[in-house]
Amino acid sequence: MTQKIRNRALVVAAMLATSPLFAADHLDTPSVIADPRADIGDLFAWTSHDARRLNLAMTIVGHTFSDQLEYVFHIDSGKRFGQTHATTDIVCRIATAHNVLCKVGNADVASGDASDPKGLESRNKHLRVFAGLRDDPFFNNVKGTREAYAVAADAMMGSAKNDAAGCPMFSEAAAKSILDTWRHTGGGPAKNFLVGWTPASLVVSVDLDVVNRGGTMLAVWATTANGNKQIDRMGRPLTGNALLGSFSDEETSDRLKERYNSATPATGGEFISEMEKTLGIYDGFDGTCGNQLLADAKATSPARYRPLATVLADDRLWVNSESTICGEFFSVEFAALAGQEAMVMYCGGRTPNDDAIDVYRSVLSMGQARGVDDGVDRDDHEHSTTEFPFLAAP
Repeated sequence: MTQKIRNRALVVAAMLATSPLFAADHLDTPSVIADPRADIGDLFAWTSHDARRLNLAMTIVGHTFSDQLEYVFHIDSGKRFGQTHATTDIVCRIATAHNVLCKVGNADVASGDASDPKGLESRNKHLRVFAGLRDDPFFNNVKGTREAYAVAADAMMGSAKNDAAGCPMFSEAAAKSILDTWRHTGGGPAKNFLVGWTPASLVVSVDLDVVNRGGTMLAVWATTANGNKQIDRMGRPLTGNALLGSFSDEETSDRLKERYNSATPATGGEFISEMEKTLGIYDGFDGTCGNQLLADAKATSPARYRPLATVLADDRLWVNSESTICGEFFSVEFAALAGQEAMVMYCGGRTPNDDAIDVYRSVLSMGQARGVDDGVDRDDHEHSTTEFPFLAAP
């Protein structure tokens, strides 16, 4: 094998490694692979239509829960984006779906059978809980994504050279080919790779006045833990898988992601420099370097991507709980970063119907909510944002 072919193989392998197989955050480290019941696939958070509750859902890649683990929703609260001053945890132990114990801070406890879709109500009626198999709301053209990354890798090994900030300068034709390939599967119509996938799902609806002690701006993240050992964590989709260790050898990537999974949003600063390098690659996919969200097009080092890397390293779903208009992923961030936080209309967070992956990739490539499209715009099941337990039956 020539050195050029060998290098291309490494680039392709690295780029394909950023493509999730089953969910937005799937099988990313040896600790998670060891027990899929600890693997958080996706996290969803949005406000209820009556402005009374915060709705939460956590999907688990394994089809069952573990009685050895704690499944935790962390809800940080403050008065504005980026600044929180109080935290309320919803901690659940699940022996089986028929034997669940969930505590929301010191305010309330739900104990008993949570397998009925109507949910298990807590003693003080602040909390409703469901645990069991549901259809996975996450939808993604995984094969088309892999094919698009292969097109990009070919161009990177060919004529596309990186600029001083690390952004590949794809030709107009190469960028067009990348984005077009992304919208298809095997050259044909795009297909959702996750049709029929039914993860174990923990769904909670909690009174807002129990979790907004620090203010009405909420920042949500989730973890699985065994005793004092945090095994996995999740905030926005793709952050752990797509932005960390994407172009490192397997050992280095695993070590980096293990650190990430055991860290917290408050300690996310250590991952900023690694994220800068990966953000540079994403910036070039549309054929224009420097138009990524918050990027300084004139910068001549990876520091061009530091502002966005700093935002993403604090990996939490931001929810404006004063709004009941949901369905616009990243809307809180867009408003705050544009200096229009007081004018934000949407609740942000992530509902089960949001095409969050397209928004996330568009932010990384074009600095806007639309532009990169994997051709799969909705799930094969209809999910609800108003009727508990929200996620469709399998």
